[in-house]
Amino acid sequence: MVAAHPDDEVLGCGGTVARLTNDGCEVYTLILGTGIGARYGQADSQNVKSEIEKLKKRAHAANEIIGVKEVFFHNFADNRFDTVALLDLVKVIEQAKEDIKPDIVFTHYAGDLNIDHQITYKAVLTATRPLSEETVRQIYSFEVLSSTEWNYPLSFSPNVFFDISGVIEAKMKAMSQYKSELREFPHPRSLEGAKSNAKVWGMKAGLKYAEAFECVRWIR
Repeated sequence: MVAAHPDDEVLGCGGTVARLTNDGCEVYTLILGTGIGARYGQADSQNVKSEIEKLKKRAHAANEIIGVKEVFFHNFADNRFDTVALLDLVKVIEQAKEDIKPDIVFTHYAGDLNIDHQITYKAVLTATRPLSEETVRQIYSFEVLSSTEWNYPLSFSPNVFFDISGVIEAKMKAMSQYKSELREFPHPRSLEGAKSNAKVWGMKAGLKYAEAFECVRWIR
């Protein structure tokens, strides 16, 4: 998983990852940004640094619940990826890719409202160009509640659905670790909102609960 901020990975594909790890897959998470600095006026203050470290601990706890083997963090400024050279992000993704040699990547949807999500998607595609030596054979875009559906016009059009009926509670437990990121329902980034969304996608796919993705690339 390549995510812009802590909690994006669980919101986007936490249930799918729980399923995959239950099936014996090794999953790693790369989180590019701090996910918190934009809420404060002084991003380099000691208080902000302390909050960032707390959020990283919550991310470790959340990812452990869904079976992730290791979480890699970088400290790109929150909601400021557009001030960073794309190459800097690409190099970070390429280094993780070199270390892990993944065959599947889950990442953001290109049409999200959040600028960091948009740029993360572009950086992932750049870092996984389909060259002969490329290990990545599948790329999937996930939605992130309070970003994907808040853009206009709506364009997320999933064509792959993972049945997460048996692991929905693992996703909810992982999401509950992100207390500072959760909001009260009817905010979409709430536990009830996330579970309701999984139920809606499940209904559309003939399942009880599902996560939905756009297949960006599948080399067979």
